[in-house]
Amino acid sequence: MTARAADRARYDRATAHLDAPVAIVDLEAFDANAEDLVRRAGGKPVRVASKSVRCRALLERVLAREGFAGVMSFTLAESLWLARSGFEDVLLAYPSADRAGYAELTADPKLAAAVTVMIDDPAQLRLIDEARDGGREVVRVCLELDTSLRLLGGRVRVGARRSPLHSPAEVADLARAVARRPGFEVVGLMAYEGHVAGVGDAVAGRPVRSRAIRLMQAAARRELAERRAAVVRAVRAVVPGLEFVNGGGTGSVQHTAAEDAVTEIAAGSGLYVPRLFDNYTSFRGRPAALFAQPVVRRPGVGAVTVLGGGYPASGAAGADRLPVPYLPEGLRYDPQEGAGEVQTPLLGSPADDLLIGDKVWFRHAKAGELCERFDALHLVEGDTVTATVPTYRGEGRTFL
Repeated sequence: MTARAADRARYDRATAHLDAPVAIVDLEAFDANAEDLVRRAGGKPVRVASKSVRCRALLERVLAREGFAGVMSFTLAESLWLARSGFEDVLLAYPSADRAGYAELTADPKLAAAVTVMIDDPAQLRLIDEARDGGREVVRVCLELDTSLRLLGGRVRVGARRSPLHSPAEVADLARAVARRPGFEVVGLMAYEGHVAGVGDAVAGRPVRSRAIRLMQAAARRELAERRAAVVRAVRAVVPGLEFVNGGGTGSVQHTAAEDAVTEIAAGSGLYVPRLFDNYTSFRGRPAALFAQPVVRRPGVGAVTVLGGGYPASGAAGADRLPVPYLPEGLRYDPQEGAGEVQTPLLGSPADDLLIGDKVWFRHAKAGELCERFDALHLVEGDTVTATVPTYRGEGRTFL
């Protein structure tokens, strides 16, 4: 029996009392992945990206481990909810225009002490001030640096379109603007190199493309390490008490941690290890989050149909955004139908061994987005469900 076949047997036994659709997290794999992130971080704390987890119980579990510290959130509403729930260090990774949220933040000393907001434009400061509604608390601010690699005099850009702040001078100028404005304090700097941390460099069946990605990423790491260090020096000249410099992601943990200028690493997807993280040479994780759909039809030889399953991930549309049939091994989509809203035909010889009501296990393309489809995660240890915990959705929280 292969390792994957053994996992299927365990998951089927663990969830035999549960009707599919059902989502699980294999705690042994989850904990092993957490340990690997800490190892790769080389002694620097790992801040957990909540959008890649979207389950308070699992956020608490990983933060209880040595080597993890703080949450990186994705909306202001989520940040405030987490802070009210007892999370004491929440960094909002994206600028917000949530005026009601800012009014709440600036009126509550506990929330203001726990939550750090992201900015990259003085206009965001003005929006916060206009939203205060009498709130006088000092707002903790993090500045975001654009990490994109610019070539040929800027005519070629590699990387996500995030912050407009690219040079040390631009970031330092914004730091000075914050320092001059009452009610704000710069406490951190963030730089997320998504073109390194979030792009696989070992694309199956594409050796030339994979080689090109590795060359690009090596160049991007060299350029960013030098520029990030210069940015940190420039900002520290304005804000000597800068508390943290955050960088990296699951795919670049060890590379980013090697930079002296970086004080903490961000990661989250590496806990669940969704399918998009199969194509990396920098690390090997264990799939920890899966979902099962039930077989409801057997339309012919070498074919079964499962209920639902059309859970595409965000990003540029393509086959790599679809969940992948994982267990039993050897199933594939019908190219005429793909993953369906209500039903999904699957082809392959393993279909002939599946009966009505059997489970087919899938891996989502991305990490936390799976939790937007399920109210609960069943936590598996060995061949037993030892706990069932709500996702954000299960707690009635749909932040995006």
